[in-house]
Amino acid sequence: MAKDRLHVRLPRAGPMAPAERCGLCRQTFFCGRGHVYSRKHQRQLKVALERLLPQVEAARKAVRAAQVERYVPEHERCCWCLCCSCEVRKHLSHGNLTVLHGGLLEHLASPEHKKATNRFWWENKAELQMKEKFLISPQDYARFKKSMVKGLDSYEEKEDEVIKEMAAQIREVEQSRQEVVRSVLEVGFSRRSQSTSGSARPRRGLFGTWKLERDKQKLKKLPPDRVGANFDHSSSTGAGWLPSFGRVWNNGRRWQSRHQFKTEAAARNKQSHKEKRLMIS
Repeated sequence: MAKDRLHVRLPRAGPMAPAERCGLCRQTFFCGRGHVYSRKHQRQLKVALERLLPQVEAARKAVRAAQVERYVPEHERCCWCLCCSCEVRKHLSHGNLTVLHGGLLEHLASPEHKKATNRFWWENKAELQMKEKFLISPQDYARFKKSMVKGLDSYEEKEDEVIKEMAAQIREVEQSRQEVVRSVLEVGFSRRSQSTSGSARPRRGLFGTWKLERDKQKLKKLPPDRVGANFDHSSSTGAGWLPSFGRVWNNGRRWQSRHQFKTEAAARNKQSHKEKRLMIS
């Protein structure tokens, strides 16, 4: 029975393809070139191209009508070129002016980008109909340069008009200010002449009235029922008076103790200064 069995030879497994890394799928595969035809790779390729396509279409619209704006830090933004695998500045800035989408158009029209796009399409097997959407011909870029010159001229004209309007507003404000100052000076001069001619007593201003009121407050007497109003400073006290002003055995009232403390402190300071001078000499 064993001799009657058929010996079936299984096919030998071929050598495994070397490991390769796919940047779009972000994974390592061992199936060689067959990976680019897989459904997952084509789906990732389509998503990546659709992410870049709106920016390219916006730049393509600026070919016939270039937009020039004043420079702001937001114009330093970059976009990722999928074909060249590098960052590209979207706008073209020089000084305080920015040409919108100028940087991206310059990159799309470069020969390096065209070579990288052809290689990317061949390596990833993308649709040939979409390749022209990511390229700018030299004729379109020359047309963009002409529209950029026109945009710069129109921007300078608008800036000149804005400067003229601002200058007119400044002159108008200055003229109205001078008229207000002139009217105030005329009213003050007429009032001064009327006061000097009508009466010998000059009229006081706001500062004079406030000064008189302050002097009245100074001359106003203190309330008679305040604490210590009837205190007699000339009276004397006995030895049994309680200590005050932080002193342990001090005679006299508090105000007398305070003056005594100040005189003693001044005497001590004077004595210390004399001792220092003697030590120095």
